[in-house]
Amino acid sequence: MVFGKEWVSVKGSAVGPESLSRIRARQVFAEMESWAHSAEALVLPVDAVEREMERRGREACRLMLQSNVDARGTGHVGPRLEVLKSAGGVDERRAAREDERKVVSIFGPVRARRTACTARARETVRPLDEMLELPARGQSYEVQRRLIEEVVRGPFDEAVAALERNTGNRLSKRTAEQLALEASRDFEAFYARRSAPRAARTGPVPVAAVDCKGVPMVKPGGAEHRVRLKKGDKANKKKMATVATAHTQLERVRTAEEVVASLFKDGPREERPRVAPEHKRVWASLERPMQDVFRELATEVARRDPRGVKKRALVMDGQRSLWRRAGRRLKGFVLVLDLLHVLEYLWKAAPAFFGEGTPQAEAWVRNHALMILEGRVSQVIKGMRQSATKRGLRGARRKAVESAANYFRANRSRMRYDQYLAQGLPIASGTVEGACKNLVEDRMERSGMRWQIPGAEAVLKLRAIYLGRDMQQYWTFHKRQEQLRLYGHLRWKTAS
Repeated sequence: MVFGKEWVSVKGSAVGPESLSRIRARQVFAEMESWAHSAEALVLPVDAVEREMERRGREACRLMLQSNVDARGTGHVGPRLEVLKSAGGVDERRAAREDERKVVSIFGPVRARRTACTARARETVRPLDEMLELPARGQSYEVQRRLIEEVVRGPFDEAVAALERNTGNRLSKRTAEQLALEASRDFEAFYARRSAPRAARTGPVPVAAVDCKGVPMVKPGGAEHRVRLKKGDKANKKKMATVATAHTQLERVRTAEEVVASLFKDGPREERPRVAPEHKRVWASLERPMQDVFRELATEVARRDPRGVKKRALVMDGQRSLWRRAGRRLKGFVLVLDLLHVLEYLWKAAPAFFGEGTPQAEAWVRNHALMILEGRVSQVIKGMRQSATKRGLRGARRKAVESAANYFRANRSRMRYDQYLAQGLPIASGTVEGACKNLVEDRMERSGMRWQIPGAEAVLKLRAIYLGRDMQQYWTFHKRQEQLRLYGHLRWKTAS
């Protein structure tokens, strides 16, 4: 006989007299119905009636759930079990006793009475736990899922309060943090096993982007309280999270004039429709080395372009450490410097020539942006430096001009915007900039927040799942994986 799971209960069967929980559930429901039409309830504001009926209804549901658990029996499948050993042969377990386990459901606590099959120095087998698919912790999977959905949206204190408000269950903040750690455990496995989008249904341009975003950390050993920070002191210490995005899109061919008109909003309205990202995934990591994130990014792009025949684009800012790792991990990509960072340098240099906020400064930025988009980067660098020399700029003004010129010179191989526009490639990293804000800043940098690496990593993973609209699929996968970890290693049958 093949080892498997036999759920034929021969003790504590559902067949027989109704459980006390089921009888009590009917009583509570009848009492609720009677109260709703009582003289007391008929003079109350309707919102007060709502709250009382919710309280009473939750208790009726808890009792009905308890009756459902009672009806499963105790998981007694015979006086003896045979458990297959990993090295071959079998171990025997005897149905020695019954014990009880409490599980907190969305309606409140329920208790499962279970048969425990034991043997000396061997793992105890409780068939009912597997039959009910009970989690490792005392909170049901539904309670955990609802808590996690609150955790990804806001602080742990608010998540705990929301769970209590919606289910009546009060958890400690420490328990919520531990549940988040455990819930994020299957993040990498989920995305590694998820089916890839069909290459024929994805756009012709796979786009990758990477950036870094700081997360405020708890200072080692605890921070010393100071009324006023000294010169050079920082309010908190940050650790950089590596943020990555991958998506595909349609080609979007444009001219330099169209882009400039769009940036400065002073030309005719752009008639070409914007291109929306397809099959987008965003994620971030504090724990993993940057090269691991790039390796995963390469895998994500390959899933969207398995034959490597599409025009792949990598868009980033000028951070050298990013480009060094990109050169090692991402082959065959068109390398694009984010145009918005280029504009930042132009806006910083313009006041050195014309003063802050003047019409001449704006016109200068506009003209030089057009030249850069037309592929005349070297002319821009040369012209800036010559103009600074002729005007005799010194000090901070000369430094601003040199900073921009040096930035353009160091990145000129990634500033071939005339070619990028003609090929319909993206020239700005809006997706990763948005990810830095939505994934990291909006959740991790709220006032007073300080993180430790394990907790921050867990929340980043869960929030990436949430923002990617994968939470329902991920939760199903996570539950299945935890069930395998809890029960998959035990194969048993009733002893003949």
